[in-house]
Amino acid sequence: MISVLIVDDQDLVRAGIRALLDIDPGLRVIAEATEGAQAVSLTRQHKPDIVLMDIRMPGMNGLDATARIRADPDLGATRVLILTTFDEDADIDEAIALGAAGYLLKDTPSQELRTAVHTTAQGGNALSPSIARRVMERLAQAPKPPEPDPRLALLTERELAVLARVGHGDTNDEIAKTLFISPATARTYVSRMLAKLNARDRTALAVIAHRSGLSGPPRD
Repeated sequence: MISVLIVDDQDLVRAGIRALLDIDPGLRVIAEATEGAQAVSLTRQHKPDIVLMDIRMPGMNGLDATARIRADPDLGATRVLILTTFDEDADIDEAIALGAAGYLLKDTPSQELRTAVHTTAQGGNALSPSIARRVMERLAQAPKPPEPDPRLALLTERELAVLARVGHGDTNDEIAKTLFISPATARTYVSRMLAKLNARDRTALAVIAHRSGLSGPPRD
């Protein structure tokens, strides 16, 4: 059972998110917070698996709360998933830099939201498709070093192919379809690369792929 803390300053929004999550028997909302400081306090109290965090709230905002949660050594098992209406690049970049496990917009379909909660609880990352494209585009424009990351020598040819697709922002299902493997095999490859490259999350893998010139031009 995945425990979830919902953080949003609007009562109706929290109620709606709770209703969407309650449909899934594998998810359990254990508390709600209306602003960042309360979110930090409740996270320390309940130690949820996932904190669904809004950004713009009165008092402490969601990014500052994310920073405090991620910096607390007692909360290492708790992952923060941003859920907001704001898709500004500065907010996205800061959330990722602070260690948020994902960044979703509030127009995310209900099933995709539930899937994202499961994905992040299992150690993966979740970005709304429009957010993922923009992150990948900005990474693609970043200067690349003249030599590939030396850690790539640790990867097999198949793992390099998967890493290239991660660099495009592909999901495990999309990787599986492109490389003619199963989604479970794609997940296994990603997990192995996280360990081999000592990468924190899927976004870190994408950065390595882009900086090493693996991902090439985006596909149509």
